[in-house]
Amino acid sequence: MFALSLSNWLRRRGWHYSWVIVAVTFLTGLTSSAALGLPGALLQPLAAEFGWNVEQISSALAVRFVLFGLMGPFAAILMERFGLRHVVVTALTLVATGMALATQMTQFWHLVLFWGVMLGIGSGMTALVLSAIVSNRWFDSHRGLVVGMLTASSATGQLVFLPVGAWLIERFGWRMAVIPVFAACALVAVLVLLLMRNRPNELGLTPYGAAPGTEVAPPTPPMHITFATPFKVLASVAGNRVFWILFGTFFICGLSTNGLIQTHFISLCGDAGLAAVPAASVLAMMGAFDLVGTIGSGWLSDRYDNRKLLFMYYGLRGLSLFWLPYSEFTFYGLSLFAMFYGLDWIATVPPTVRLVASTFGKERAGMVFGWVFAGHQLGAAVAAWGAGRARTIMLTYNPALFAAGAACLLAAGVILLIRRMPRPAM
Repeated sequence: MFALSLSNWLRRRGWHYSWVIVAVTFLTGLTSSAALGLPGALLQPLAAEFGWNVEQISSALAVRFVLFGLMGPFAAILMERFGLRHVVVTALTLVATGMALATQMTQFWHLVLFWGVMLGIGSGMTALVLSAIVSNRWFDSHRGLVVGMLTASSATGQLVFLPVGAWLIERFGWRMAVIPVFAACALVAVLVLLLMRNRPNELGLTPYGAAPGTEVAPPTPPMHITFATPFKVLASVAGNRVFWILFGTFFICGLSTNGLIQTHFISLCGDAGLAAVPAASVLAMMGAFDLVGTIGSGWLSDRYDNRKLLFMYYGLRGLSLFWLPYSEFTFYGLSLFAMFYGLDWIATVPPTVRLVASTFGKERAGMVFGWVFAGHQLGAAVAAWGAGRARTIMLTYNPALFAAGAACLLAAGVILLIRRMPRPAM
């Protein structure tokens, strides 16, 4: 009732309720990304308190990336069957509970359970698949811009929480840094309960940008849920070369972002003598640039060849990673890295979503992108563990940085193998 009243109030003032859905989804992504990003600031505090090495902690955190990605296709099915509101509230509750319980852990398997399994499943239920579904259900125009805004929430999550978290760790210990993330998840869950709705027709609306005179569609019956459905969708696209190109390049995307930089950057800076708070501030700077870059990427993906955009994004990221070991970790060097790397951290998402939708159709876009996103998080898991392994054996992250940079340049070339799509409609 509250959502319907608010929708009617906004309609009388010329506003469409779809933007409320965007705001709630943005906050959901913000808090989930904060929960995913915070453990990256805790590698050294956890090692100091429990005696675990970086490789052990990284392996536990890699579990969350695997589950985060593999939940994507199943999250799409759950949202079809049970609705956005119920799935998102359940996910935020799971994330908040896992964050809170971790403050009481004493054994390594606790870390795996709370920040590997619970955080991975909970955040996976509200991953980028949610952004793709919201943009396709609630918008007939400006979908690229909406996806850019929603995926930028992960950058904003780091911008808001990581420097504060690093400061709390330094002053009061790592457990205190968990409290703001837990409180934010709980607050956003309440907003989702009040404001989130599944489709525009539930409020008597058509999607934003629908042609004048379009009738409100009748309520869509919920999809019959089976665990086989995501696999049937995967089987139907497995013979399509475009799917595997997008899957492979998004694997490299995750390998070069979440798994490597998000997980290990603060530890990497610690090896170079940079304290946690300044290192987290550099990550926040990346978040600020990525907020601009991803929203801009959404705008560009509505207007230009998405393949060429991805070519530029992956190429720029690869060159940035090659530069990082030579930055000498000075203020100037890290600022330069933060600017060029940050501009395209998640800028790859809007053009990838557009390519999925234009290739496989609007109806299957959410679930197909779920499988593509699974590739992203599998890449993140490989880098989270692999970079930790390299650090343990070689006492340096440089091999991992160079390998990720080379992979990005490979992705830049491979993406051009996709045939040119029709120019996207705005």
